[in-house]
Amino acid sequence: MDIKELTKRMHNFVRSKGWYEEDSKRPQTPRNLSISLALETAEILEHFQWNEGFVREDLAEELADVALYLLQLASIAEIDLEQAILDKLEVNASREWD
Repeated sequence: MDIKELTKRMHNFVRSKGWYEEDSKRPQTPRNLSISLALETAEILEHFQWNEGFVREDLAEELADVALYLLQLASIAEIDLEQAILDKLEVNASREWD
């Protein structure tokens, strides 16, 4: 499965919940999706807040939440995430770090 198929499945899920409807209590705007992405990312940090240990299944669930919000934000903003990742990898290849 590729990024386009994952995005399609994510859209199908969101549509099935009615979150794309005009009167949705969860408007799927770039602003709202960005906030949700940041909140879900913070939930990843909770797994490491007081120690280095984590429950793999719980962490996997949080990572999936982050990935889904990222896919949706990119799609709503009309960004080809796959191409953006490839472009960024190319830029990073020429960067130097300490």
